Amino acid sequence: MYTLLYIIVSVVVLILILSLIAPKTYNVFRTVEVAKPRNEVFQYLKSLKKMDEWSPWAKKDPKMNKKFTGTDGEVGCTSYWNGNKEVGEGEQEIKRIIEGERIESELRFLKPFKSTSDCYLQVDDIEEGNSKVTWGFSGNHKFPMNIMMLFMSMDKAVGKDFEAGLASLKENLED
Repeated sequence: MYTLLYIIVSVVVLILILSLIAPKTYNVFRTVEVAKPRNEVFQYLKSLKKMDEWSPWAKKDPKMNKKFTGTDGEVGCTSYWNGNKEVGEGEQEIKRIIEGERIESELRFLKPFKSTSDCYLQVDDIEEGNSKVTWGFSGNHKFPMNIMMLFMSMDKAVGKDFEAGLASLKENLED
């Protein structure tokens, strides 16, 4: 009886220790250079509908159910998706636009796991006629998800998708 109690207490203590040392935040981003002027790139990126043209997740499930509310390219516009196991279910809402520079959105994942992340697209001039696009997202790991992050990396989980998406974005804009 005492052995079982010690095991249970030990497991609880281990979980508490792991939750204290586990990462509580994440920030993943990638960049690409595009041979187009910043304003042209920015206008393209404002559109949630056009995001399907370069998003790696749209390619993973081209038949996913999509709905848009609000005015595309403006604060409040929301894109809802419901797709296969690779893309899950969720929505993205434009929360803030700094004209010509940055689009900030909130990602609300509903399936397979509920979570909320902040997403952004930043466009900077690098030289005349060329732009740098930074695509990233950040958020907080809640318990018990933060313990899982001791054994996996959010950067590795989505970094390659960001790279693929930015490569498609570059290809679409430069063609």
